[in-house]
Amino acid sequence: MKRLQVYSLPMSLPVVDRNALRSAVEPLCPDIPPDIVHDFISRMDPEYFRRFDQTALIRHLRLAARLTPERPCEVAITEQGDQRYDITVVAYDYFSEFATICGLLSASGLNIEEGQIFTFMDQSQAPPARSAAGRSRPGLSRKKIVDVFRVQPVRSVAFGPDEQRRLADELSAMMRLLHEGRVEDARQAVNRQLVEQLGKRRGSFSGLLHMVQITFDNSQSPTDTIMDIKSDDTPAFLYAFANALAMRNVYIAKAQFEIDGGKLHDRFYVRNRHGQKITDPHDQQQLRLTAVLIKQFTHALTWAPDPAKALEAFDQFLDLTVQERSGKDQQQALAFLSDKKTFPLLARLLGASDFLWEDFLRRQHGNLLPLLKDYRDAPLIKPKAFLRKELDKAVGKARTLEARKDALNQFKDRELFRIDMKHIVEPATGLADFSLALTELAEVIVERSLLDCEAKLKKDYGMPKSADKKPCPFAICGAGKFGGRELGYASDIEVLFVYGGAGRTSGKQAIENSEYFERLAQELLQWIEAKQEGIFHIDVRLRPHGGKGSLANPLDEITSYYSSTGLAAPFERQAMIKLRHVAGDAALGKQVEAHRDRFVYSGESWDIATALDLRRQQVKQFVKPGTINVKHSPGGVIDIEYAVQYLQVMHGHKHVILRTPNTMQALSGLVETGLVSRQDGENLRKAYYFLRMLIDGLRMVRGNAKDLVLPPPDSDEFIFLARRVGYTTDDWQAGARHLQMDIEEQMRHTKTFFERTFGAL
Repeated sequence: MKRLQVYSLPMSLPVVDRNALRSAVEPLCPDIPPDIVHDFISRMDPEYFRRFDQTALIRHLRLAARLTPERPCEVAITEQGDQRYDITVVAYDYFSEFATICGLLSASGLNIEEGQIFTFMDQSQAPPARSAAGRSRPGLSRKKIVDVFRVQPVRSVAFGPDEQRRLADELSAMMRLLHEGRVEDARQAVNRQLVEQLGKRRGSFSGLLHMVQITFDNSQSPTDTIMDIKSDDTPAFLYAFANALAMRNVYIAKAQFEIDGGKLHDRFYVRNRHGQKITDPHDQQQLRLTAVLIKQFTHALTWAPDPAKALEAFDQFLDLTVQERSGKDQQQALAFLSDKKTFPLLARLLGASDFLWEDFLRRQHGNLLPLLKDYRDAPLIKPKAFLRKELDKAVGKARTLEARKDALNQFKDRELFRIDMKHIVEPATGLADFSLALTELAEVIVERSLLDCEAKLKKDYGMPKSADKKPCPFAICGAGKFGGRELGYASDIEVLFVYGGAGRTSGKQAIENSEYFERLAQELLQWIEAKQEGIFHIDVRLRPHGGKGSLANPLDEITSYYSSTGLAAPFERQAMIKLRHVAGDAALGKQVEAHRDRFVYSGESWDIATALDLRRQQVKQFVKPGTINVKHSPGGVIDIEYAVQYLQVMHGHKHVILRTPNTMQALSGLVETGLVSRQDGENLRKAYYFLRMLIDGLRMVRGNAKDLVLPPPDSDEFIFLARRVGYTTDDWQAGARHLQMDIEEQMRHTKTFFERTFGAL
């Protein structure tokens, strides 16, 4: 392969005689207006004229002559033989333009082997020349670019006339977006096309790339810093690095690059945000690190469920983590990032969830590298005794109550991230183990929070006492997914606060127990920090009278309200199935659980008609026509949970094995007692785990426990959902189709069982 020679031009080389060149060129192209020839030759970078002969210059002039504000880009594609093509882009100069062009070329399945990128000089830098004759045409004075790429389609990618026209149209469309200032829209449009192409090129990640050599030179250009990068080639590196430079307000004035035998040599002529050379050694080092790490990361980019999301998050990660480090910390970071397993892990992680990035990684980026380093050795499920010991140690170092609160929440976030990371990057991690790990962490956090909140209140109010002067007990019961040990990604933590009964506290500022435990509940809700609808939000809606009732209730009110003569609605009896003691006084917790069994499994008739009417109302309220809600649509996961719970209420008085808060344990009991056939039981078990996996996939990216509507099957979002939940074939469309078929099958099994057993919705 003929290689483009990349070399430095000493500043002593003779200056191009632009007037003479113009005089020689104009007679050869009488079809091109003289003012366009004048503008192009007088303002083009001088090195351009040493790289292109007159024939190429005239071709570029003809493309430039077609530019107008309404038509800001012209593209020419010529075949060079041996399955290689030259792609010439002449356009107005726009922010992020080079990155956009590189991204579209990569998205079209084209390897960029060589390239030369040139930009008009600023008016102040252009040599003086005579004025052009005639009236100035629209767009004439604007800066322009000439980018010439030598490309080769990757294996199995067609690049015939139709594909060439499509690429030219897409390049023009992207330039129009940039012309309108819609840089982010252009970036997203390129990303959508790029990520599917990357998915077809997934290969093994064998470890570190060869050494990346980067040098800076400020001696050879009067206006630009020359940044040379020599390394192995990686998919989409030019796009990723050009984007990174644009985000850091580093301007690329021109560039040359070539590839030979997989080795790449890039030369960028760059300026800082002020249009000046980059002379500060610190700034150069940051650019060097950025280039090295992006180079490594793009090698693993195809492992990401959503490569575009991974790339964007990684760029922010560089700013937050590496660029803020220096000296020893930076060396440690780089040493860790040299681990051959690091980048595929980062790609999977950063390409999985906007919410995970925004809610944890951005806020606690300093913890990311240690967590990534340690997570492989730590088991998914840590013993509760070990978690307590670690948490007590972290909280024990704090000197103030506020510091103790911060220490607890930092520990919670780190452990949540570790568990979520295991679940995201290790597909073998099952839902049952994932749920148990989250549940036991939640229990330890609630236990520790209760101790610290009680210590805070007792300083002011003393110890709560019952009427007999004995300590008044307090217990926290889990409900919902927390009570059932079934927590998932972004699940709420549902709780019920119960205390022994009436009395007063023993402190100087004595208050009634009702006020004390109300304040304790309020303190607990503030102690454990979370997003409103996100991970670890404490939900207290399951209590007597719901949102209108007190946060904490005495035991006698609990037993009165949740009884056959009490005010509890039928659905509250069903919800009480999940109630389970999780923290606080164990004896009081056992009393609550015993009352749960007496109330739920009393044998009193279950009004199935009312239950089904409530289920129909849910469908009407939460499922919009033409959409599928994985939780609430007929056949959704709630039909499995409700079917099991209906049968628990109806038959639990006769079968002790059914008295469990856990859905799958209860389903096993229903099969064992013969109330559900083994085939139906197996179908429901598979559907439950499948739909819960799907819900986790939706919550993972959205960070919202409520938005469980499936994206349209033909959308990019659905494709990324498929990859996120394990449908990672090279053909992304095929993976999405496979997921769609599985969704239909599993929801059909569930809907059939529910309607056969209880009636149609």
